[in-house]
Amino acid sequence: MDNLQPRLLPYNRTAAVQYARRWAYGRNPAFYDYEHIGGDCTNFASQCVYAGSGVMNYTKDLGWYYISANNKAPAWTGVAYFYNFMTRTAESVGPVAQAASIEQLLPGDVVQLSFDGKNWNHSPIVVHLLRQPALQPADVLIAAHSYDADNRPLSTYDYRDIRFLHFTGVRKVTE
Repeated sequence: MDNLQPRLLPYNRTAAVQYARRWAYGRNPAFYDYEHIGGDCTNFASQCVYAGSGVMNYTKDLGWYYISANNKAPAWTGVAYFYNFMTRTAESVGPVAQAASIEQLLPGDVVQLSFDGKNWNHSPIVVHLLRQPALQPADVLIAAHSYDADNRPLSTYDYRDIRFLHFTGVRKVTE
């Protein structure tokens, strides 16, 4: 029975970044493009993280999954829901992240921006660090949808608040 408990395995940062670079200026036809109905940034970040994790969590409403445009968890496309799922303390399947400082960022991690200082609005993915550890936003290059970008310096965004998600692994049920 112990083998049914999720084990923490490594997050494949290289796969997440390769996916981000492949689809930064395009759309994977396996996923709906939400660009014109609220934005596609967190959908894109979720796709990248899925490429690096290889597992979804199909818990209704509280999980992190995509089946179709109208059958997905709020955490797949919602900035705040994404954060809440990734930083959960429950040992459920799926990628796992922690709130981090800019110095802890690595390629494959996610940044979230608030443009108004009240709501979290954008979820770009880190694709490269000009300096490691990063000391300032100019050191962090991101890829994103909704204002498609690849290798865009984080410092070029006009934001009021910022937070960082550092992925520590992926919980999977193994046999």
